[in-house]
Amino acid sequence: MAAPAETGWQRLDAWLWCARVGRSRATCATLVEQGSFRVNRQPTDKPHARVRVGDVITFALGHGGAVRVWKVLALAERRGPAPAARALYEDLSAGPPATAADG
Repeated sequence: MAAPAETGWQRLDAWLWCARVGRSRATCATLVEQGSFRVNRQPTDKPHARVRVGDVITFALGHGGAVRVWKVLALAERRGPAPAARALYEDLSAGPPATAADG
């Protein structure tokens, strides 16, 4: 398969693996198959769903079930260290940053 930058999209399970959501790509595929993921508000249970820069991925992970909303900022060529993984997305689920006027 061509590099994600050349195609303009990447498989959801592969992108999640590069973003370090799971320890293996198979784990990420299983998470998607459980049906708790949405891409641009559309539910998906297909690990091969296409993800593009600008897409919004919504999912719940962990025992607390906190919902995460991530905007895709970049596609990954390979799985890298944690700082590189965090550069792949913007976390929209966190509230706006506090300003000096807030507090």
